Amino acid sequence: MTTWFISRHPGAIEWIKSSGVKIDKFKEHLCIEEISSGDVVIGVLPLTLVAKVCAKGARFLGMEFTQTRESRGTELTSETLETMNCRLQEFFVKRL
Repeated sequence: MTTWFISRHPGAIEWIKSSGVKIDKFKEHLCIEEISSGDVVIGVLPLTLVAKVCAKGARFLGMEFTQTRESRGTELTSETLETMNCRLQEFFVKRL
């Protein structure tokens, strides 16, 4: 079992490193072929990719936080993510 963190954002990477969650592999882009059953994938991904992660028998934990309209499209620091109540939430997505 491998725990993956998928993000290109420095603030998100810093946040997860300070969270105490053990990450085995950091990637800027998800390569679905590398994911195996039993793996854990953490990040912010489109639903289509989350569905592929789940279809492979892996778990997906999304980064949830309360974002303001003004902060959209900006780089968020680890400290800003903390103030936005960033947390991990497990999701299961299935394509119908």
